[in-house]
Amino acid sequence: PAELSGGQRQRVTIARALVNEPAIIWADEPTGDLDSETAQGIMDLLFELNERNKQTFIIVTHSQEIGDQCNRIVKMRDGLVVDDGIDAV
Repeated sequence: PAELSGGQRQRVTIARALVNEPAIIWADEPTGDLDSETAQGIMDLLFELNERNKQTFIIVTHSQEIGDQCNRIVKMRDGLVVDDGIDAV
């Protein structure tokens, strides 16, 4: 709905994705259209859910700042994996 902020819409999307308690959640640019404070709140929520529910989140982002917070980074260029992040684990 138009009455919801960007952060609220992202939280609704996350809630809908989690309703069936999946083991793996794909999050495609979960913070892309958000201001930095709201984006960090969304990331904090994803990390909390990861810890509490032991769910895996695969986060697709162009943001180095967001990527730096993740446990493992797999980098792609032109549709190919150029760094699989194995050494980062």
